[in-house]
Amino acid sequence: MTHDVMQVAARRSRPMPAWKINFYRQCRLWHGYLSAFAFLALMFFSVTGILLNHPDWIRPADSQPVEIRFAVPRGDIAAALKTADPALALSASVQRQGNLHGVYASGDVDGDEAQLQYEGVSGNTSVTLETRTGAADASFRKADAVTIINDLHRGKNAGKAWKLLIDVSAGIFLALSLVGYILFFSLRHRLRQTLILTAVSLGALAAIFYWLVP
Repeated sequence: MTHDVMQVAARRSRPMPAWKINFYRQCRLWHGYLSAFAFLALMFFSVTGILLNHPDWIRPADSQPVEIRFAVPRGDIAAALKTADPALALSASVQRQGNLHGVYASGDVDGDEAQLQYEGVSGNTSVTLETRTGAADASFRKADAVTIINDLHRGKNAGKAWKLLIDVSAGIFLALSLVGYILFFSLRHRLRQTLILTAVSLGALAAIFYWLVP
């Protein structure tokens, strides 16, 4: 056995330092803890992502709009019309009285009539309000399955709580991936293969983006 071969064999047989053993042990613990939540969220966003790429797999339902009539107190209307954004102020009063689906998206006040739009994951609501009498007509159209999946996947019209969930999920995915990648380095005899696979993966992603993405 040559001197160089003996040195390589000695390095390979050298015990791992205690601090490194403890570090990798903690990484395995955190990898397990993060996996408990991350895998459920990852499965959800993976399934919805696949369905978004194939919307024809789900047949959209032909839902009929639901008509609602109610009244808004004229005092609330008078106060809202004096604000800098009357449509926004009116939207709060309208939603309290009508218990509408969705959150305020846009609106316009023209003379004695206000047009308000509410959007949500469950569906969209259009409201016509007569500012002189307070009479309001709302039309709610329920969202189909494809729209609901799309909005939940992207966080559109889903509210602050769901958007926060998406941010937290993304952070956990990143942490889980980083910890998992660190654990690769605990496999000293497979470090070379890990680095090669990393380089090949990066190259494949770059090639797909450069040559196949229009």
